[in-house]
Amino acid sequence: MNKLVLNSESLNHVLENKAISEQDITDIYENAVKNPNELFSTAQDLRRKLKKDEVTFSKKAFFNIVNLCKDTCSYCTYKAEPGEQKLSLMSKQQISELLQLAKKYHCVEALFVTGEQPEQRYQEARDWLKGNGFMSTAEYLIHASELALETGLFPHTNAGNLSFDEMRELKRTNVSMGIMLENSSDRLTKKGMPHYLAASKRPNARLEVLENSGKLRIPMTTGILIGIGETAEEVIDSILTIKKLHKKYGNIQEVILQNFQPKPDTMMRETPSADENYFKIIVALTRIIMPDMNIQIPPNLSPRSYQSFLSVGINDWGGISPLTPDFVNPEFSWPEINKVEENSKNVGFELKCRFPIYPEFFSFISKELRDKVSVIENEEGLVKEEYWR
Repeated sequence: MNKLVLNSESLNHVLENKAISEQDITDIYENAVKNPNELFSTAQDLRRKLKKDEVTFSKKAFFNIVNLCKDTCSYCTYKAEPGEQKLSLMSKQQISELLQLAKKYHCVEALFVTGEQPEQRYQEARDWLKGNGFMSTAEYLIHASELALETGLFPHTNAGNLSFDEMRELKRTNVSMGIMLENSSDRLTKKGMPHYLAASKRPNARLEVLENSGKLRIPMTTGILIGIGETAEEVIDSILTIKKLHKKYGNIQEVILQNFQPKPDTMMRETPSADENYFKIIVALTRIIMPDMNIQIPPNLSPRSYQSFLSVGINDWGGISPLTPDFVNPEFSWPEINKVEENSKNVGFELKCRFPIYPEFFSFISKELRDKVSVIENEEGLVKEEYWR
């Protein structure tokens, strides 16, 4: 196979596995804005070399445990207020019923999502927890995770800024956890910016959670939100911040790149969605900054073009549910799994189902969890095809 030789010296260095500076990355970005072809071909070359011609997904059920939230983000439609029709306060019975249904549908992942520490702000949340026999949302999540494992699903919890002790407890039952960095820039927390009323989105708060996940050796999903008013420099800094954390602890298992889509009932409803070419440049840039990383975009947020992102460096579609909506982006339904498979195949990639933990992170989990995973695991460390189909 002929070696790819490019006009960009920095991109040639990337292909030769040589280090590049932050200035090099900025230059690559600025050149790609004029013509992205060299960046895209480099990202694709790295992706094929390191991730083969496979693209993975996790077959999941989305448990919208509680969507009361102490924060207010100007683009979020997930959060509910007491009395709203979309309010979700799942009882133990509802969790058990959805777990049984998820098992029937051969889901592998139980995604547990909550608002940020709702009991700190809402009496309704405190009453709901008390009614179910718990003092905190984290306690309830520990119980829900135990139920999921008993049913034969694998929990992945995304519940905002959990404490070190809460995460340590959840590590017993969760094969992985997640928290979006969103962006490392403090500027986005200033007045008039998207994170102004969201104390938990302050970069230091998020980075502390990610640091703690590293100290606890929890396989962690994180990522950034594209198109919320950030600059290219802030995006590059955010990706490099994640890279630095991963270099320190080795526990970041995937990076989600999520394109902003305006929601009608939010303060940012008039803000246009992320430009697709800009989004693709950021995806490709992430691949050259972190060549070995599992990089994901949500297919439901790019419904007409998601398969084209396979040519700019991604290797994963994230969780797709045959059963529950995307409660964070309810206006964007999941594509059908067989359609994702067909669209991936049409551009030369084979779809495979993974656990909420990637095979290369199996050594991070306890023997008990590892034994449970092995029941439906194939020789590649992925989910047996006869199970997920």
